[in-house]
Amino acid sequence: MKRKHSHCTQLDEFGIFTKINCTLTIKQVAELCFKSVRTVTLWNQGKRPIPPECVRLIRIYQRRELGTDNQWSGFQMMGDVLVLPTRQAITPQQLLIAIGVLEISAESDRVCSSRIVRCARAIQNINNSRRS
Repeated sequence: MKRKHSHCTQLDEFGIFTKINCTLTIKQVAELCFKSVRTVTLWNQGKRPIPPECVRLIRIYQRRELGTDNQWSGFQMMGDVLVLPTRQAITPQQLLIAIGVLEISAESDRVCSSRIVRCARAIQNINNSRRS
């Protein structure tokens, strides 16, 4: 079994976890999913299927997906910031300020901000289609 780090039990790079791009150790996955190291080892060896809820939990933990709805496509967590599809990093404080501004704004501001969001999503879709 190839190991990325000799000091820890790293998941086999050819194992089942490669399919979900998991870079956590077996012990980390076991703790995250509330499973035993033995169970996770069996998943990695392909002897047992990985429960879908554990796959989603691993992906969320590794910041690969934020939700199941397509509206979250392109959003991700990197450290302590939310990265938007436009690649802008937003801190929790910035997000709270933005929500506050939206709550106290006039109806015309809400209409304008709704149009801006639609345009930003359209631009992101165009950028995504160019990459494909």
